[in-house]
Amino acid sequence: MRRLSLRLRLALVGALAVVGALAIASTALTALFAAHVQRRAEAELSVQLDQVVAGLGRGAGGALELQNPPADPRFDHPLSGLYWQIELDGAILRARSLWDHVLPLPPDDLRDGQVHIHSLPDQAGGSLLTLERSVTLTPSLGSQRVRAAVALTTADLKQARADFVRDLIPYNVILAIALILAGWVQLFFGLRPLAEVGKRVLEVRSGHQKRLGDGFPREVLPLANAVDALIDARDAELERARRRAGDLAHGFKTPLQALLGEADRLRKNDQTEAARAIEEIADAMRRHVDRELTRSRLAGGATTASSNVERIVQRIISVVSRTPLGAALTWDLKVPDALNVALDPNDLTEALGAVIENASHYAKERIEIRAIERGSSVEIEVQDDGPGIDENRIGELRKRGARVDESGHGLGFAISAEIAEAVGGRLTVVNTSPGLCVALHLPKPAGCFPAKWVGNCRAMRPKEFGINLKKIPYLG
Repeated sequence: MRRLSLRLRLALVGALAVVGALAIASTALTALFAAHVQRRAEAELSVQLDQVVAGLGRGAGGALELQNPPADPRFDHPLSGLYWQIELDGAILRARSLWDHVLPLPPDDLRDGQVHIHSLPDQAGGSLLTLERSVTLTPSLGSQRVRAAVALTTADLKQARADFVRDLIPYNVILAIALILAGWVQLFFGLRPLAEVGKRVLEVRSGHQKRLGDGFPREVLPLANAVDALIDARDAELERARRRAGDLAHGFKTPLQALLGEADRLRKNDQTEAARAIEEIADAMRRHVDRELTRSRLAGGATTASSNVERIVQRIISVVSRTPLGAALTWDLKVPDALNVALDPNDLTEALGAVIENASHYAKERIEIRAIERGSSVEIEVQDDGPGIDENRIGELRKRGARVDESGHGLGFAISAEIAEAVGGRLTVVNTSPGLCVALHLPKPAGCFPAKWVGNCRAMRPKEFGINLKKIPYLG
């Protein structure tokens, strides 16, 4: 599973946090609104309860009755949801809105003037918010103690709460979108220094910059300094490794010269076989020394190097064609003049020179050299019309140190493969009909566009190029 980017993870966490915070805030606001609505309803019921108690009086027959009922018209409509009720001496006075229903007030011991709040069942299956009060009437009304109650259905309160939630949702959505977008903007500007670090790392990798440098915020500067310190340490280690390899290689030259001198002395003494054996050993050691010198020269080299393939091939052919073998051959060159590879001209000359020289030794009449652009790499093919290599022996070429002199090919391929691999390329050998095709697969310079678009791409912006890093066995 691919890991999410830091930007996307922070954005998702921020969005979830915004949604969660708004959900919590909405829940709290809804609860606060419901409590406020209930307090308002209780205050309204308290006023109406006062009006009910104040409206009691003696009727024509001397009985207590509600002579001045509350003015709210809902008290006069049956089952309207707003009711009043008075209990005195076992009798019950009630609003017309109760119809034939009686408020089921619970047994309650109330002090004079004390108000209790109850939730009673409604005849419609809901609940009623009920305020009751125990009142001792004035002497003119007989000093009786009555129990008065006013009730309001909670359906209206619930509907008000639902309406509030419905009205709140669009505003929450707009607020959530605004906050999430603000979070994205904050992430964009907040993570720009990290993007700048990545950009400078790519420039260092491509060779356009030596260090990340400064100019970063305080939070990012320690990372940039640490990377620069790591680059310094790597460069110092590479330099020490190159010096050690160079010292080792140069240290071998004197013993090799001594061996060759001994071989020459033996040859003068007619000990040809011994001289040939020593020369073969010295030649193998020299090739290994040259390989290590090439590797040490290429190690840690800048990737900004660029070579024009057509110019290098023409230079090599101009030299090889002056030899007796090269002069007798037909050279077929198919290389675009604007094609470049990410390799130093001297290194490309050495790598291609070994391959072309090998082909000139075993070609019969013709050598064809092609350069083909394939995506982010360039394939340089050198094909001769010679005897080729036994198919059963091609696999042996992939073994380090393998030689195929008896088949006619293989000398000089090792250093060519080393140079190609040093820049992320490879060398391949394929039998054709007739002859042999040796191909160098090399990367294009960083940020280079196809040759049909531009000719010189050294000044282009660096971009990563995907090269097959498959390990190529040493040939030769």
